[in-house]
Amino acid sequence: MNKILPITLLLLLSIISYSIYKEVTKSAKTKRLECQSKTTTFEKIFMENPIEEAINSLESNNYELKSDIKYSEFMKSHLIDILKKEQSDNKLKIIIDKYNHKNLNENNKKLLIDYYIYENDKDDNGKKNKEAKSYAGYLMFEFKYDNKLVYKIQTDYMNIDANDLEDRMDCVINSFTSIYKQGK
Repeated sequence: MNKILPITLLLLLSIISYSIYKEVTKSAKTKRLECQSKTTTFEKIFMENPIEEAINSLESNNYELKSDIKYSEFMKSHLIDILKKEQSDNKLKIIIDKYNHKNLNENNKKLLIDYYIYENDKDDNGKKNKEAKSYAGYLMFEFKYDNKLVYKIQTDYMNIDANDLEDRMDCVINSFTSIYKQGK
């Protein structure tokens, strides 16, 4: 009977120590959402900036887009004939509409979604390894609220016909809207 308490304490301390060890050694490649694991994805969350307000603006349809497409220069572009900036914006607006579920935000401040699509230029001499040539391109998104960067994410798309672009855009918006929910 006298040995049960020390054994229980030792077991409890072991579990706590192991949990702390797992958290500290967690890989940087661990992704918050499953969709982020489909392709190479990097994100940065700026917790000191007004994330909740920015998400509310998006969910209230109170946002504006600033976009660009950077077509390949050294190789023949596959993207130039199938995607223009306006088409990309329309695809993104349709995806964002799925996340709009609040009444119009009373705040006059809009969320700025500043993004570009980069077509991987595989003939660029700066590409030094096979991995740099394995993806079709990437999307880079910055979410800015009240002139402050609140979230930044980059994710690859894999298909040269860009038919996975909408999936990657959906992952970006899902990643952004899930920040505050996970922080609570």
